[in-house]
Amino acid sequence: MTHPQAIKPTDAFAELGRIDFSETDLATALAKVADLARRTVPGADEVSITLVGPGGAHTAAFTGKRALAIDEWQYEQGNGPCLAAAAANLTVTVPDLAGDSRWPAWADHALTTGVHSSMSIGLPLRRSVSGALNVYALEPHAFDDDAVILAETFAGYAAVAMANAHLDDESAFIADHTRSAMDDSALVEQAKGIIMAEHHCTAEEASVILARLADIAGSDLHDAATALIDEAVRH
Repeated sequence: MTHPQAIKPTDAFAELGRIDFSETDLATALAKVADLARRTVPGADEVSITLVGPGGAHTAAFTGKRALAIDEWQYEQGNGPCLAAAAANLTVTVPDLAGDSRWPAWADHALTTGVHSSMSIGLPLRRSVSGALNVYALEPHAFDDDAVILAETFAGYAAVAMANAHLDDESAFIADHTRSAMDDSALVEQAKGIIMAEHHCTAEEASVILARLADIAGSDLHDAATALIDEAVRH
């Protein structure tokens, strides 16, 4: 659906272009990116920005409580499209949550909030920090190719904000807002999420693939998951 305060992409980018990211704190810059993305990307109803650091993942900016709730459910479970996008720096789309089997628990929870489709665009690694721009819609199949490209452009602005943030401020910002720690099981789930996003397979199938990778490497699941995530970040 079209947001009542919708604006043209050219106007949104002009507004973003007036922001001095080197002089604006990270929280304010990311909130601006999220708000303009919600008002500009066709089909968008809510937008959030996930940041993932050494201590875990948190939502750094969001346009509504629905987006925050959906994000935090992923952090609690240790898997989901936004974590997969952040870990591998790729775009993960879920055209119809009701028909997607990659993250069934998350999809069921999101559906109860009224969300039926989503896309998450990975943000490039900033030293020890990565992230994703998440766009949610109340309708299934809400995002066409043009909407995806537009969202990826907004993700680029979020990446610029991250790149210009002072490392000390960025680390403190993440530490102050971290919701949960990334333990070994969450690391494995994150690796499974990458496999699910790349191969469009179920969680069970991703577990089998990860186990095979561990066998081939002669390592345990934790080490195999770490290696997979590191490889995804490098690409």
